[in-house]
Amino acid sequence: MPALWVTRRLPDAVLRAAEPHFDITVRDEITPVSRDEMREALMRYDAILPTLGDALSGDDLAGLGDIRCRMLANFGVGYNHIDITAAQALGMQVSNTPGAVTDATADIAMTLILMTARRAGEGERMVRAGRWPGWHPTQLLGMHVTGKRLGIVGMGRIGKAIAHRCHYGFGMEVAFFNRSRVSDPGMPATQVADLRGLAANVDILVVALPGGAETRHMIDGSVFAAMQPQAIFVNIARGDIVDERALITALQSGQIAGAGLDVYEFEPAVPDALTAMENVVLLPHLGTSALEVRVDMGLMAVDNLIAFAEGRVPPNLIG
Repeated sequence: MPALWVTRRLPDAVLRAAEPHFDITVRDEITPVSRDEMREALMRYDAILPTLGDALSGDDLAGLGDIRCRMLANFGVGYNHIDITAAQALGMQVSNTPGAVTDATADIAMTLILMTARRAGEGERMVRAGRWPGWHPTQLLGMHVTGKRLGIVGMGRIGKAIAHRCHYGFGMEVAFFNRSRVSDPGMPATQVADLRGLAANVDILVVALPGGAETRHMIDGSVFAAMQPQAIFVNIARGDIVDERALITALQSGQIAGAGLDVYEFEPAVPDALTAMENVVLLPHLGTSALEVRVDMGLMAVDNLIAFAEGRVPPNLIG
């Protein structure tokens, strides 16, 4: 029976699904795997189920020579923490879990849009601190999102799901920037060729891009400078897509009205400048944090692992 290493504990239903097919070792830590742990595991196990933050860069994989591991079944749709080319060069297949995360991540985007626009985080903190003086006509006036203009950066599965919710649920006019042509956005939406042009003409700008070298700091100071002062910014994708210093500057200067973040450039570190600002909503990477979703993600990873073990092509093979 192939030996499988699970880098962080998953829901019981996922482990039960894998047990008939693998000799499983579960790492009982909640922190990302260290470089030395990962290198040792590549020598000891036939397959590894890693997740966000379990880095496998080219440097991490360099000099390993002949390894035992032949399968990395990533738990998550994003895989920018894995150097796919370096992994494949060592004879490993790599898979991910697309689709399972779409609706849950889009729901978190809506949570952040509404919380940021309506100043809900600020209001909740006021109530908890006992500072609420009671209702009055000018209390915490925010942005009414219905009918506003939405800009989405990245019109893949998640971007389309966000657009659908915003257009059909809140009557928003949708425009988007995508690195390739989107022939069918699935709803009324206008593709624009210029990212800064998009930023200049929307009330809400949401990032839904994959992470990686190609998108690192795509949202920089020039994008924030193009945004209107009443506009809000939301990121549910990957933290390093955004130049965090430029975002802080834009918020502190009043260049934009607010931000809602579920991810951070140096996660889990969150700059003090962000935590100090009332016009910023900060979530601890909750995008897929629902039991049903995490089970679905895990079962998809297990399906990929079983296919590998049986000599079939994993259904969500990357590359």
